Amino acid sequence: MGNLKLQGRTRAQESSNAIERMYITMRHLFNRGFYKPMGVSGETLREALLILRPEIYGSVAEEKVELNGLLYVMDRLPLGLEECRFINLTSDEGYGNSHFKPIVPPKRRRNCYRIDEEQMNIEITRGRSEIYDILTHLTFLFIESHKIMRRVLIDEEGEVSRDWQKLEVAVTQKEPLTQAQREVALTHTANILGRTFREVTTIYPLFSTSTSPERFLHIIYYLGKLALDEMLNNNKRIVTFSPVLRERLGHHIHGEIWANKVKEVLLEKNLMNRPLHIISANMHSVMNTLYASEALKPELKKKSLFGIYEDLSNNANGQLRMKVMKNAVAEGMVFIEDTSGANIDVQVFDTARMSLVNPKFKSGSKVKDEDKPVIMVMDYAFGEQAYETMDEMLKPYQSEHGNIHLNVASISIMGKAGILVGGKGDIMIPTAHLFEGTADNYPFHNELTKEDLEGNGIHVCDGSMITVLGTSLQNKDILKFFHESTWNVVGLEMEGAHYQKAVQAAARLRKNISEDVKVRYAYYASDNPLETGSTLASGGLGTTGVKPTYLITEKILEQIFEVPKISEKEKEPKKEKA
Repeated sequence: MGNLKLQGRTRAQESSNAIERMYITMRHLFNRGFYKPMGVSGETLREALLILRPEIYGSVAEEKVELNGLLYVMDRLPLGLEECRFINLTSDEGYGNSHFKPIVPPKRRRNCYRIDEEQMNIEITRGRSEIYDILTHLTFLFIESHKIMRRVLIDEEGEVSRDWQKLEVAVTQKEPLTQAQREVALTHTANILGRTFREVTTIYPLFSTSTSPERFLHIIYYLGKLALDEMLNNNKRIVTFSPVLRERLGHHIHGEIWANKVKEVLLEKNLMNRPLHIISANMHSVMNTLYASEALKPELKKKSLFGIYEDLSNNANGQLRMKVMKNAVAEGMVFIEDTSGANIDVQVFDTARMSLVNPKFKSGSKVKDEDKPVIMVMDYAFGEQAYETMDEMLKPYQSEHGNIHLNVASISIMGKAGILVGGKGDIMIPTAHLFEGTADNYPFHNELTKEDLEGNGIHVCDGSMITVLGTSLQNKDILKFFHESTWNVVGLEMEGAHYQKAVQAAARLRKNISEDVKVRYAYYASDNPLETGSTLASGGLGTTGVKPTYLITEKILEQIFEVPKISEKEKEPKKEKA
């Protein structure tokens, strides 16, 4: 038993060391300015990833090609990247004003530009975490591409297998494939990938887009084609970092522009001195919680409020969404679309102007308008960007008349996280944030408690949460160690420690905001990385995330509006006297 425990611990330490080496290497390559992912310079990254074998990348260390991991990665990289030999990471350098059309990956808000047949530019505006994210995904992608190459290359002269020749015919055919042709192509592709026909036909439609229905075949072909070119002609794929990106990184350029724009709107609307409640969340849950019950009264006669929330979370219900949005705008909601490159939109709610809202969230008539809360909802930050944006937001606004300090009353962070003690849709209430790879820890008093959210049919747990350097680098051994050790970790996410670092610095050291600022953190589980088949690569939450999202949102708003808690006795139906 002791030996098993020691071996398990050693594997966790080995994995932790691999993550550390990956980040040191990525920083070194960034400072160098370029590297060849499948050359000598990319060797350390490849080796570390194969030692780590993250859950999200499935069978990356095996001979067969990993399909779910490939789908996860391609959803986060620009369409057509698999065709490009040159991948250039840039800052916001003016491509938005050119003839180049921005390509935005479905699951990551970042602008990418196809410069020519061989080059893809990816705009980095969200800090180091974004670079780590992209480089990790590229390392996985190129490892998989060389698996394909090894399975189709017969000899050193460049002769390829019949399966590869048939796939090439299908991909280069100009006419759309018939069902029979597609199935023939998928049969050959299954042989190339070391997968069954069933596995390949199941994943194929998940890659398809309206403009590229055969995208799966296209990706496999071009990954293999470029790997063959590397092997036979030494034409290595190259990742470069633009000089402007290397110069700007870490200077909070986008965060400062973003925060100043928000403060200008607050000043223009005469909201600067009012109690400000900052919420980091998505762009719909707060607005829907405040306005849906009044804006959609006819619909509420047929469905429960949570049923309405589920409908609103469906992109197909555009008219319902517009009804709520119109209500919110009429009641003084201001939408600030981000133009800074931070990719963080903002909504500002002036509660003094609210009348047609959920009655639960109406400020009492005794409260003067100048004391009524202003709610600022900011879209999710990404990793280290959370520090940049929150740090800049909490700084005083520099006007011509001097510095204006914001009256920040509370900061609430609601997001998705991986859970280690439950399943998808459960809720985690952190008591502290730990920063992965360091001994940095941020204990805090969380205004939200486990008791606040219990009793609603959702499992709730509390404990420490680890802020990881990248969700795509975690494996079961590390997570088991965190969970089973005295750190008492219940979940993992990417922003918590960064937010708390900015809040603590602003409140306790720089005195930019009050030391009495209230802090709330709550996360709902998007996956359980300790369970095979429940990782992020196994698919999204669907409607499972709706109830926990709105339950957390309601509790945050109840505390902002100071809605009194109903005791268990009051919840019980009153018995009439005989």
